[in-house]
Amino acid sequence: MITETISDSEYMSSGHVGCPGCGATIAMKLALRALGENTMMVIPACCWSIIAGNYPQSALKVPVLHTGFATTAAAASGLRAALDLKGDKLTTVVGWAGDGGTFDIGFQALSGAAERCEDFIYVCYDNEAYMNTGVQRSSSTPYGARTTTTPGDSWKRSHKKNIVEAMAAHRVPYTATASIAFPDDLIRKFQKAVSIREGTRFLHVYASCPTGWGVPSEYSVKVARMAVQSNFFPLYEVEGGNRYTINFQGNRPVRDYLRLQGRFRHLTDDQISQIQERVDDDWARLLAKCK
Repeated sequence: MITETISDSEYMSSGHVGCPGCGATIAMKLALRALGENTMMVIPACCWSIIAGNYPQSALKVPVLHTGFATTAAAASGLRAALDLKGDKLTTVVGWAGDGGTFDIGFQALSGAAERCEDFIYVCYDNEAYMNTGVQRSSSTPYGARTTTTPGDSWKRSHKKNIVEAMAAHRVPYTATASIAFPDDLIRKFQKAVSIREGTRFLHVYASCPTGWGVPSEYSVKVARMAVQSNFFPLYEVEGGNRYTINFQGNRPVRDYLRLQGRFRHLTDDQISQIQERVDDDWARLLAKCK
């Protein structure tokens, strides 16, 4: 059941080792407020495998299973099966992975679990590169962004993979986007995912990275908000693979969002106009699906 209020309890300690302004830590803090204490986290190699801290210490107040880079969904499937054998239907299993471990390295396991309709929540906190290992490009890195593996004039020339549409094509019960800049919307979607209680639920959370994006740490939430306001990262839900609901309609030019970040500083006005056209086209396609 989705509630109008959330618990005052905190399930993440302040003693984590995330970077200043880390959007991934904000995402986890908000998510756990919605998920509650009856949660088990499966975390692969990613920023959060470091942020949580070294065993036996942890910034998280829920059980955590650290697993291999490619195996988040496989490990979550096994953990769910083990809990079911024990008769534990109350605990929610959550796979928590970055874009590298979701869009790229872990996509095979995720697709397999979604096809089997495994009963867990999978969360991709998306900072649009392999940030933990030095800001290398992933298939989530947007067109035009510069990373350490696309230096100089070799900035990324291909467009970002649409992971939400890929998951919707699996016809999973629930798929949604969320942003750290819209906490009420994020918490509501996590509560909704918990309430479904059957099948794979996928949440794509926009989590800014000041270090990798080239913005001051105090702009972490601001830049995430601008991504939504410009429809660069739209907020919407997909139920059953075909019932679309848009949660926010932006009207801000994408230029404001791009110019704030160092990773896009090299782009010309013409290139920004091309990105705007792509954003407008993607938004029109999303509107058409809602109709």
